[in-house]
Amino acid sequence: RRDGEAPLDGPGAMLTGLAALSLHGFSSAPPAPALDRIDVLVGRTRRLRSTGFVRVVRAPESPEPVELDGLPVAPVARALADAVSGLHDAETVRGLLTEAVRGGHCEPPVLVRELSRARLLTRPHVVDAVDSLLVEGRGLSEERLYEMVRDFGLPDPVWNVDLRLPGGPHLGGVDAYWPDQAVAVELDTRAPRQDEDAMWSEYTRKREHLERLGITVVHLTPRKLREAMDQQATVVRTALMAASERQPAAYVVVLPR
Repeated sequence: RRDGEAPLDGPGAMLTGLAALSLHGFSSAPPAPALDRIDVLVGRTRRLRSTGFVRVVRAPESPEPVELDGLPVAPVARALADAVSGLHDAETVRGLLTEAVRGGHCEPPVLVRELSRARLLTRPHVVDAVDSLLVEGRGLSEERLYEMVRDFGLPDPVWNVDLRLPGGPHLGGVDAYWPDQAVAVELDTRAPRQDEDAMWSEYTRKREHLERLGITVVHLTPRKLREAMDQQATVVRTALMAASERQPAAYVVVLPR
């Protein structure tokens, strides 16, 4: 420990920010010994002050730390939020967020929620980086969905389509659809921001409407696809096999999205 550095002993104290990201294996974060400042996350009630190389970051509720190299370290999403709070270079912020997604360190919705909680989504360079992050995360999730269908021998669906009643209203878009079995897959890559409840309500309304028409909607998250692709393939296969036992679904028009 450097002289004057805040101790990491005691409840709730952990490395955060760039030092934590370095320990998590981020190549876009400088090695911890090269940093001019080390951020230490502590509970709001702890009587520690910033001094020397150490900046104390206080939190009403500290996350559960992970142990890396024998040190308590903040989880990736929190460490990223604390790092971004002190960064003003757009390329650096974009690089950290992109590595978090590409490297499988953190799901985009979890990270965006943490950035929102830290009130960082009012900064234009952070918002721009988040927009790129969400595109990146969705692209990776779609690739994993294609991989699941291919590697587990599922029948080919139609991809990225809009569903509509003949001569009627738009029912919504889905990521994959099997018309013969009336089974749809939708990836949940929503970004939780201020309107999270409204977005979830809209998603729920769409799913319930489709299911009233006899269409089975399988809801997959990026994390499920990454960590348990075989289980998700079984869920989709079961839905396809059960189609013959259901009442025929209403006819819908399938259009490219």
